[in-house]
Amino acid sequence: MAPHKEGIQPLLNEFPINYINLGRLKWKIPTINGLGKVGALFNKAANRLLPLLFEYPRIELFFMVKNKLKSETEKYDFLISIAVPHSIHWGVAASWSAKKEENIAPLWIADCGDPYFIQENDTFQPPFYFKWIESWFMRKVDIITVPTNTSYTGYLPEFHNKLVVIPQGFRFEDINKGALLDDGIIRFGYGGAFALNRRDPSELLKFLSKIDKSSHFEFHIFTKNDKFVEAYAAKDDRIILHKPIARTVLLQTLSTFNFVVNFTNTGVSQTPSKLIDYAIIDKPILQINSEKLDGDIVLQFLEGNYQNKLAIDNFDNFRIENVVKQFLALEHR
Repeated sequence: MAPHKEGIQPLLNEFPINYINLGRLKWKIPTINGLGKVGALFNKAANRLLPLLFEYPRIELFFMVKNKLKSETEKYDFLISIAVPHSIHWGVAASWSAKKEENIAPLWIADCGDPYFIQENDTFQPPFYFKWIESWFMRKVDIITVPTNTSYTGYLPEFHNKLVVIPQGFRFEDINKGALLDDGIIRFGYGGAFALNRRDPSELLKFLSKIDKSSHFEFHIFTKNDKFVEAYAAKDDRIILHKPIARTVLLQTLSTFNFVVNFTNTGVSQTPSKLIDYAIIDKPILQINSEKLDGDIVLQFLEGNYQNKLAIDNFDNFRIENVVKQFLALEHR
């Protein structure tokens, strides 16, 4: 079950999927065109406050999922709901009965890549009433799957007994690696989001900008959060800002660089999936702590010394084939 998506037919032709269309997503955040600063201020407030206070417009999925599940007549062995957005879980909870025989399946598994209420890496925390919604949904669900052993810190303690660790899955074969660009310039890159005082590149960018211009390097940054980088890129042509690009294209591009950069999250409940992407392209990972930059390690990487690179353990656990087997095994847990 998924919302309407253009161009899905080739996928359905290739794989034996019974696609149940939830319909088109119609809700949008209202915007004002014109009115100068007043309109701009309204648009900024609407884009920040409506998702934060009401999970709007993604709350539309709550109603779509609930209604479709209630009308479903088929019976299944188990149901997996996937976040984000978490409103999908809430829609399942609204349709789920304490009488197991009334549900479309006897077992419900909720897969949570990141926690919702206890958020360590967002600038603003969800309002208190979302704790009630999260508790309501978690009381109903049978199993909650999370990606790492430390993810439990992002969930309410009373539901820790429902948590099962299953890592994120990746199709390693989807990634085409390019040849290393070997022209005397040290290239490194980062692709992803930034967050003020959490996943913040400022200290690294300041450090790089102070390195003598005789040092030939290029730091390529692919992000939608331009404001964190623009000022540095304008002053130093070795810091190069790009718009986001497709994951497979990004990884092929990064595979031609000398190394890649990761900015640590606050806390341990959220683990960036990009670390696995970086491991797939087999590049040394420079781990940056936004709050305490170790300039010596940065210089080591610029000199080609990767002894302090971040190691990714149990790499094969992230292969999608192994992840699927772990989900299927939950039926008999």
